[in-house]
Amino acid sequence: MKKALAAKGLHLGDPVFIRVFKEERTLELWVRRRDTRKYDLFRSWPVAAMSGVLGPKLQEGDAQAPEGFYFVPPERMKPDSQFHLAFNIGYPNAYDLAHDRTGTFLMVHGNEVSIGCFAMTDPAIEEIYTLCAAALDRGQPFFRVHCFPFRMTSARMAAAVGDPWEDFWKNLKEGYDRFEADRVPPDVMVEGKRYVIRSGNE
Repeated sequence: MKKALAAKGLHLGDPVFIRVFKEERTLELWVRRRDTRKYDLFRSWPVAAMSGVLGPKLQEGDAQAPEGFYFVPPERMKPDSQFHLAFNIGYPNAYDLAHDRTGTFLMVHGNEVSIGCFAMTDPAIEEIYTLCAAALDRGQPFFRVHCFPFRMTSARMAAAVGDPWEDFWKNLKEGYDRFEADRVPPDVMVEGKRYVIRSGNE
């Protein structure tokens, strides 16, 4: 993996950022460059298993995978997971709680089985977990995990007009667009039951 990182001018242990796209069933891992301090895409993996449909998780037991902006500090890493390796993305976050959403133990993990989580193959989670753990060990206080229903292009958003979740997805798109423009994960707050997106300062 060090060789693959070096080929892109990246380094094991440098800060990481994850995006998940449900419709495309894809997990991306980005690594911060030392020269520009912006993030470059290191690798994408297919999500091996994921339950539910497009739209956020609302309550415990609905089998939905979350959508929103989450983060993982060291204490949410689960090297002893029964699903090979795992990390808890932190659902419910402040936004979810403000909307009375419930649920527990929403993970990215291995073992290729899922009810509400993002399940990867074991080789994939080994790579993802190694990169994330190395970043935390080197001092990144947490890494962000942004979960989207789909790639939030203008064309795809146009196709979502009239969907019950259109307003929610427009709010998510603010964070998607900020990263697309800056290549730095944005700072995300919750005010008035909405996400408020600010440029990141990494």
